[in-house]
Amino acid sequence: MGLTSELQSRVIWITGASSGLGRSLALLLAEQGHQVIASARDEKSLQDLQALNSNIFPMPCDMIDESSLATLASDLAKQFPAIDQIILNAGNCEYLDFPEPDWLAIRRVMEVNYFGTINCLKVALPLLRNSHKSRAHIVAIASLVTSAPFPRSEAYGASKAALQYFFDSLRIDLAPENIDITVVNPGFVDTPLTRKNNFDMPFLMDADQAAKRIIDNIHARPRVYSFPKRLRGLLLISKLFPNIWQKMVTKTGENNIAAKPSKQGEKQ
Repeated sequence: MGLTSELQSRVIWITGASSGLGRSLALLLAEQGHQVIASARDEKSLQDLQALNSNIFPMPCDMIDESSLATLASDLAKQFPAIDQIILNAGNCEYLDFPEPDWLAIRRVMEVNYFGTINCLKVALPLLRNSHKSRAHIVAIASLVTSAPFPRSEAYGASKAALQYFFDSLRIDLAPENIDITVVNPGFVDTPLTRKNNFDMPFLMDADQAAKRIIDNIHARPRVYSFPKRLRGLLLISKLFPNIWQKMVTKTGENNIAAKPSKQGEKQ
């Protein structure tokens, strides 16, 4: 698909659109003239978002609630029987604090980040197949956290790694249907949730800046887009010198424990 046709108005569904990166993506794409379906649990925030741009269409949904998903599927089929792109952005993060972690946090994070994303994909696929463009597009927001092990990040990192494998495999199965898949791995993005983090976040990026980078780089539909490059380079230490990396992050983790770390945050 050429760049000219790709820049034409599209119907785009964004999950997790009420705040942070999802909100910035929704606003920027709406400003470009696309019809943006904005989903999240917070209906008031979605309505406020719509007030900023009439190209945004709020569709609140709890992505792990079957009844809410069924309502969303019905509403989408009526109002937008064909969509051209979905950006699966919604996610959550909880940290494990050893030596006595909340083991249920792993299930909660996986329920939202992995199963919730798959639930939305299930709703979207029939509509993507109806796209009037030559090729529909699935964009999954994963994370650079999967490039290296971090302290307390077992639940979050595992959920994002699961997404990466799932979409790498799905790309093969959907290729005959002319549906492209891009996995996006952001580094640290300044959002209401990351502001709760009490550890250093190298190369922290503004949400609007991150959204622009994503939109600019997914036009070519790469298999994977990871940014920022400086953080990617830093994380290579974990592959080349794993023992050094472990000592580095262990020391950081000990400092965080001493500072009474927050249990919840976001690393997108």
